[in-house]
Amino acid sequence: MSLNRSEQLVCDYVEANPEERSYWYDKVRDAARMERDDHEAAARLTEALWAYYEERSAVVEPFKSLVAREGLRRTSMRNLAEYWLRLWVAPRPKKKTKMAERP
Repeated sequence: MSLNRSEQLVCDYVEANPEERSYWYDKVRDAARMERDDHEAAARLTEALWAYYEERSAVVEPFKSLVAREGLRRTSMRNLAEYWLRLWVAPRPKKKTKMAERP
């Protein structure tokens, strides 16, 4: 999975800081538990990840310098949300479909 620059920055930062990783691990698992499917969970996490990026950009390097250089433009965090869901949440059981009956 390919992450954009903003997603990669968040991912690297979270992986380098154990307390941040623990926070996001719990948040991802909670989102998966609260939503019906992974698409809804990813949408919820996308919003939370962008809010986190905005908050971090005001107070923490390397976020501050990146935003100072390039500005704070909204970018998608969907790939990171989906990546963490796959990484940290067990796959949901697939729904069984009825097979067409043969004559």
